[in-house]
Amino acid sequence: MSDYNSKTHQLVIIGGGPAAHTAAIYAARAELKPLLFEGFMAGGVVAGGQLTTTSEVENFPGFPKGISGPEMMLLLREQSMRFGTKVITETIDKANFSEQPFRLWREGNDKEILAHAIIIATGATAKKLDIEGGTTYWQKGISACAVCDGALPIFRNKELVVVGGGDSAAEEALFLTKYASKVYLVHRRDSLRSSQIMQKRILANPKINLCWNSEIVAVTGDGNLLSTVKIKNNKENKNSDINASGLFFAIGHLPNTDIFQNQLQLDSEGYIKVKSGSTHTNIDGVFACGDVQDKKYRQAITAAGTGCMAALDAEHWLAEANSHHV
Repeated sequence: MSDYNSKTHQLVIIGGGPAAHTAAIYAARAELKPLLFEGFMAGGVVAGGQLTTTSEVENFPGFPKGISGPEMMLLLREQSMRFGTKVITETIDKANFSEQPFRLWREGNDKEILAHAIIIATGATAKKLDIEGGTTYWQKGISACAVCDGALPIFRNKELVVVGGGDSAAEEALFLTKYASKVYLVHRRDSLRSSQIMQKRILANPKINLCWNSEIVAVTGDGNLLSTVKIKNNKENKNSDINASGLFFAIGHLPNTDIFQNQLQLDSEGYIKVKSGSTHTNIDGVFACGDVQDKKYRQAITAAGTGCMAALDAEHWLAEANSHHV
C-alpha cells in the first residue's frame, strides 16, 4: 500500500498530457519529488490527454517522421518517471485551496492528499457533435484540430468540411485551404459569429463554400476512412451529401475546471486565469499550465512550454516559501 497519503508533498501535479509531464520532468530534476495524478478516463479520454486521440503528430519538434499521439505520451510518461516522478492513474475530483497545506481527494477515496504546491494541467475537452457515424470515424476522417491534423496525407487535395461559426471555425477553414481542394464551412445560422476581418477572408477565399442554416446529420465511409458528410439545410428542409475525406469540429472546447469552481479565478468560458507572463493563479502556490489556461494556441508544444514554466514557477515559489517555513 502506498504511503503517499500519509505525508505532505512538496508538489502535486494534476493532469496527464504534455503540460503535466513536462512540468513533472523539470520538477523531478529539481528534486521536488512530484506526485502526478494522470487521471483515469478524466475528461472522457484515457491518461495522456487529447494527444491520445490523435493518430499522427507531425508538428512536434524532434520527430521528423512523425509519431502517434499515444506513443508520444508513453515516451513523455516514461521520461518523467525516469527522473523520479510518482505517477498515479487516478482522478482528482475534489480540491481545497483555502489553507496550507492544500488538500486534494481522489475519486472514490476520502483520504486527503496534502501538498504545499499544486500544478494544474487538466487540459480541455474538444466539443464533439453527436452525429450518426461520428464514433466510427473519429480520427478516421473526423478531427477537432485542423492545425494538428490538416496536413495529413488523407486530407491533401480532398474536399473537407468544417463545422462552426466563430473565429476558430474561420481560422480552421482558412488553414485547411492550404491542403484541400475545397473546404465547406457548415454553420447553423445565416451569418458567422467570427470577427469582421475573418469573415472578409472567408468570403474572399475561392476555395471556401459556405453552407448557411445547415447542420451535419451523419457521416459514412468504408469503415476505415470517412468519405461522405451528410448535411441538412434547416431553412429549406433539404438534405445533401458532400463527398468529403475530412470533417473538422470547430465548435469550441470545455476546460476541465469543474472541481476548481469558486476557488480559482476563471474566465467567462471556464479557463483558469493566470498572471501575465507566468503560470501563477490567484492563489499563491497553485499554478496552471497547458490547455486548461490556454484557449488560443492549444498545441502540444505550447502546452509543454507552459508545463516547463509551471515547474520553474513552482520551484521558485517553494524555495521562497521554505525560506519562510511553509
